[in-house]
Amino acid sequence: MKVAVIAANGKAGQLITKEAVDRGHDVTAIVRGKNKSASSKAIEGKDILSLVKADLAGFDVVIDAFGAWTPETLGDHVKTSQHLADLLSGTDTRLLIVGGAGSLYVDPEHSVQLVDTPDFPAEFVPLASAQRDELTEIRKRDDVRWTFVSPAADFVADGSRTGEYILAGEELTTNAAGASSISYADYAIAMVDEAERTGSDAHVGERISVLGK
Repeated sequence: MKVAVIAANGKAGQLITKEAVDRGHDVTAIVRGKNKSASSKAIEGKDILSLVKADLAGFDVVIDAFGAWTPETLGDHVKTSQHLADLLSGTDTRLLIVGGAGSLYVDPEHSVQLVDTPDFPAEFVPLASAQRDELTEIRKRDDVRWTFVSPAADFVADGSRTGEYILAGEELTTNAAGASSISYADYAIAMVDEAERTGSDAHVGERISVLGK
């Protein structure tokens, strides 16, 4: 399978790239600077918004691992994923997006999202809101084969790789211990698992979520 990982130098991007390479996939890292990922193939020195259709031609899956945290760049979550959707529009290439947990619903009626609950940390509201906007906008696209993959509420950058995770849906889910947590390494496993899914097993046009066991 031919896979492109955008923002492959980032914390999530590097682990996703390594996971895909280790499984024997043909992986191309797309990075703004020099390639620091596990892939020997790279498109270097390109910002996401400067990518053109030819850059993404021929891939089976494009994984968008872009992340922004500063006030002036938070809006880029929507801009970048929409740009990628435009480039992949009408093709068979899947677009998998590293999403956030803030947009997960906390009630079965899907009327309240995690970011809107009283105990949600105030410092993470801007990022969670930006990623919620990203999900809202990608949901409007039926011309691209997208999947939005939300991590658990506690997304642990330096957590261990257990090799196990729980696949869930639109609602905030906890494991047997009552926790909603997943390491970046286990999230990378889940992301590449999704990239490998085909046919009715693939969650095309859906938001899914993953958490540690």
